[in-house]
Amino acid sequence: MTKRMLINVVEPEEIRIAILKNNSLDELYIERTAQTRYLGNIYKARVVHLERSIQACFLNFGEKQNAFLHVSDTLESWLRSSQKNGKKDKPLYIQDLFRKGQEVLIQITKENVGNKAPTVTSCISLPGRYLVLFPFLPRRGVSKKIEDEEERRRLKELIHELECPPNMGIVARTAACNQPKKLLERDLQYLLKLWDLAYQRAKKEPAPALIYKESDLVIKTIRDVYSQDIKEIIIDEKEVYQKVRDFLKMIMPRHKRNVTLYEQQEPLFYAFGIEKEIEKVYQHKVELKSGGTIVIDQTEALVAIDVNSGRSKGEGTLEATAYKTNLEAAEEIARQLRMRDLGGLIVCDFIDMIDDRHKRAVERAFREALKEDRARIKMARMSRFCIVELTRQRLRTSLNTATYTTCPTCRGTGKIKNLDSMCVHIIREIKLQMTKNSREKITLTLHPKLANYIQNTRRATLANLEKEFNISIFIDSNPEFSLEEYRFQ
Repeated sequence: MTKRMLINVVEPEEIRIAILKNNSLDELYIERTAQTRYLGNIYKARVVHLERSIQACFLNFGEKQNAFLHVSDTLESWLRSSQKNGKKDKPLYIQDLFRKGQEVLIQITKENVGNKAPTVTSCISLPGRYLVLFPFLPRRGVSKKIEDEEERRRLKELIHELECPPNMGIVARTAACNQPKKLLERDLQYLLKLWDLAYQRAKKEPAPALIYKESDLVIKTIRDVYSQDIKEIIIDEKEVYQKVRDFLKMIMPRHKRNVTLYEQQEPLFYAFGIEKEIEKVYQHKVELKSGGTIVIDQTEALVAIDVNSGRSKGEGTLEATAYKTNLEAAEEIARQLRMRDLGGLIVCDFIDMIDDRHKRAVERAFREALKEDRARIKMARMSRFCIVELTRQRLRTSLNTATYTTCPTCRGTGKIKNLDSMCVHIIREIKLQMTKNSREKITLTLHPKLANYIQNTRRATLANLEKEFNISIFIDSNPEFSLEEYRFQ
């Protein structure tokens, strides 16, 4: 398996990073430089409201929308969970932890989505290449994603040997696997300096204030995603190329030689044939090689994914066809979740299968495919209706949110009223206008298509209205109007 990381930054308005596996798009990261990002940032905030009914508080962190902090995301809650001794603790109450006007250090854990406020925690963490530093949580451990017991023991011993202030904690990341103590020590010293700068700023600045800004997309991706199975990093801009080399020199000196500057005339993503693949990431429907499809619908409440057999080639029976398509869909859904960074509640509706062995096999295949995801995922068992529910940590703003804006015509519904419904609605509005205000004439401005349609199909109705209310009705058109827009004069 060959992996490459392509970094496209030659257009300053947008940064794009693609991970290729065997020359096929596997992960995609996009960030527009004009869009403000909060995820990972640390702020000195002020409590503006305590909501006892949901055991949460809202904090002003310097932006238009206040941040949301639930009692379960407080430092005190984390301290309790790390010091479990078998005894049942008294419940924590938000009103006992904070008061209105109190200054609190918080970190953004989820970006705001739609009308939902950004979610924060008061348990601060600073991620490095190999370690995560917890400035206020004195715990030492190893990432749960490291499953090899021998390596876990080795890392636990190393973690306890590192010189870290007693009031702080450190956790080894998956990238720490098979790494020497020297690199872990270097990473820890880097994180301690980073925190010292942030903490000094926090002591000086009044709330609300930004005290630590998360790294840009390029450095963050190198830090969090780059691994030894990525054989080459190809960058199409000289300054960023040098910045990446400098960063690797600091944390992984031997890997500096894997960075290549792309200097050809043909755009980088076109040269590797992935520009068309990227366009497919935004599509509502994803084609499977077997002829089946998966349809992805993203709403504010959840993400719904429907698997259809479509033109899948028959395997002798409907059950066999469904089984084959579902196995393929399981792998593709896991890939789409990574690429689009779809988070929150996700409901996958697989094709109905009768055989329980087939259901379990698809479920196992789905779990195995999800293991490649860096996000935290909790997956339920497949139901009798072949539905799988899971929750996925949102690592960044989803590609749809980052790239698209709500359609002003349909206001995000994807639908508008048909012409007949609009005609009926407008006739009702004319009657309403006449009952409210008596007048001699009405001028109705519409989209040209609707204006032409209502004059051709509702001519008799308009004539009857003119006779009933003794008025003159004039139809005008404006090409700048949407099909659902109208104006009375």
